[in-house]
Amino acid sequence: MTVVVSAVPVVANASPQYAFPIKGCPVTFTRYHHNYPATDILAERGCAFVAPTSGIIDEINRIDRFSWSTNRGADRGGKMISMVGDDGVRYYGSHLQSIPASVKVGDRVSVGELIGRVGTTGDAGGTAPHLHFGISWPTKAGIWWVRRGELNPFDYITAWKSGKNISPAKSVAKLRAKLGDIPKQSGY
Repeated sequence: MTVVVSAVPVVANASPQYAFPIKGCPVTFTRYHHNYPATDILAERGCAFVAPTSGIIDEINRIDRFSWSTNRGADRGGKMISMVGDDGVRYYGSHLQSIPASVKVGDRVSVGELIGRVGTTGDAGGTAPHLHFGISWPTKAGIWWVRRGELNPFDYITAWKSGKNISPAKSVAKLRAKLGDIPKQSGY
């Protein structure tokens, strides 16, 4: 079941902390992803997907409804979770094997806290296990094409992996101002 919180409070935090979204496993990833901005982080099945910053869980789908016969965009991510960081940015991870039962919509999570496990659900069936990682802004329910990624996360996750603490908040705000709250669907 997909559950969405309609309004997520943003906590004022002068300097949010960031973490690479996969913990304890070797990974590979590139700057490029199909034809919309996101990154696939390849890792072994079951590797920990952790909160890239502190914030509030705003959406969870624990059921893989994807089918190639319908190929619905909203279902392509399979099992997924998104959170809105204290920085006001939405962070999204999909193709998950599982999401801990203890993690619920509306929960506050801390940077580095386990929020899922890498898998191959959704349209990732038959591919190497990976985390589809997207960065965007909060939207109302059903706007899956924004949720999956609007700002390429490559530079940020590269920095976080090397221990640098850089925020995508200004870039997300600038992109949102340019594209509008609900830009047209792009990519596949």
